[in-house]
Amino acid sequence: MGLFDFLNKGEEKPVQPAAKPAAGATDFFGSNAAQPAAATTTQGDSYTVVSGDSLSKIAKHHYGDATKWHQIYEANKATIGANPDHIEVGQVLTLPKI
Repeated sequence: MGLFDFLNKGEEKPVQPAAKPAAGATDFFGSNAAQPAAATTTQGDSYTVVSGDSLSKIAKHHYGDATKWHQIYEANKATIGANPDHIEVGQVLTLPKI
């Protein structure tokens, strides 16, 4: 993009959503993109932690009850560690079916 490109914008088209990966497709790192979805369908949904999240906020949003954070913690102890108050942005958590 050049310095004066904002003057000659012309006709802009809306951004189209990304297409879903085809079966057997791989992501940027070469892992099977369809595999995590298949694994989580039997265990529950997956959720990626964003800034400002807590287990109780996630539980309130997904289950409608903030006190169900214990179930999320038990399902993700290996990922979270010993302190349930210490979740990190970018962690992928499994949300068990309740």
